[in-house]
Amino acid sequence: MTDYSDGFDHDSPRVAAVNWWIRMRADALSAAEKAEFDAWRAADPANAAAFDDMAEMCGFVESLAPNRRAEPRPASRRPALAGAAAIAAALCLALAVGFDDLATWLRADIYAGVGQRKSVTLEDGSRVELDARSAIALHFEPGRRRLTLLEGEAWFQVAPDAARPFVVEAAGGSVTALGTAFDIAMDKGEARVTVTEHSVAVASGGGSVVVEEGAQSAFSAERAARPEAVDVKRATAWRRGRLIFENRPLGEVLAALGRHRRGYVYCLGEASCARRVTGVFDAENPAQALREIEAFLGLRAFHVTDYLILLHG
Repeated sequence: MTDYSDGFDHDSPRVAAVNWWIRMRADALSAAEKAEFDAWRAADPANAAAFDDMAEMCGFVESLAPNRRAEPRPASRRPALAGAAAIAAALCLALAVGFDDLATWLRADIYAGVGQRKSVTLEDGSRVELDARSAIALHFEPGRRRLTLLEGEAWFQVAPDAARPFVVEAAGGSVTALGTAFDIAMDKGEARVTVTEHSVAVASGGGSVVVEEGAQSAFSAERAARPEAVDVKRATAWRRGRLIFENRPLGEVLAALGRHRRGYVYCLGEASCARRVTGVFDAENPAQALREIEAFLGLRAFHVTDYLILLHG
C-alpha cells in the first residue's frame, strides 16, 4: 500500500492509517487486503495506535455529518465514498495533516503558501526565493547567518560577508555558502542541494562534501551523497513556473504538484503509484497537469470533494 499527497511523510503511521481508513470506507476489504492490513497493524504498535486514533476521530466526525439513506454499491471495485462518508473523509484528512501545516507556519519567519512563490531580500542583502508551500526560519547571529528550511524548496543568492558564514540547515544536515547561489529542496526527510554559482560545503553525519557549480548532492542526517553533474535549469525550473520530470515516480510528481494546489491527492495501490512520469507541466495550472497524468497513465480520478482526489488504476 502506498499513498501520496502534498509532501508529507507518507510512510508515517498516521498517514498510512488515513489510507487504510479510506480503503475500508470505499469498500469491504478482500481477504488478501485484510491480511495486508492485519500484518501492517501488527508490525508496529505505533501503526495500531494510529489507526485506532484515526477510527475514533473519523467515527466522531462522521457522526456529525447528515444521515444519508444507504445506496447500492456499484458492481466494480472502485472508491465509492459519497455523502456523509465523503464529508468525513475530507475532514479526517484535514485533521490528520492540517496540524503539520499549522506547526510549520508557526515556526516560520518566511512562508509561501499553496500556489505561491515568494522573493525576499534579507537584512544582510542576501536574496531568497521560495517555491509554493515552503517555509524558512531565520536565526541570524553576530558571527553566523543561520537559516532553517522547514519545508519545500528555496533558492538562495548570498551576499558576501567573510566574517559571518551563511548556513542553511535542512534534513539534519547543513549547507554553507562559499560565495554562491544554490537551491535546496526537501523530500521525505532528505534534502538535495543544487549549486547554480560557485560552490557550497555540505555537512552531515560527521562528514562533508564540497558541491561545485552545476552539480547536485542529496543529503540527510546520516550522510551526504557524492556530487553529480545536473541540468541546473531543469532542477530549478520551478523558478520559471515549470515543473519538469523525467522518469520520476508518480508519488514524487504528485507531491510536487501538491504544493501548487489546495487540497490533497492520494494514489491508491502500489501498481498505480509505481508508474513513472515524464513531462513538463505548468505549475500555475496543476489541475491540467493532473488531467494529463491521469490520461497518460490510464488512471481514474475519484473526486471526493474539490479538495480530495483519489487516483487509482
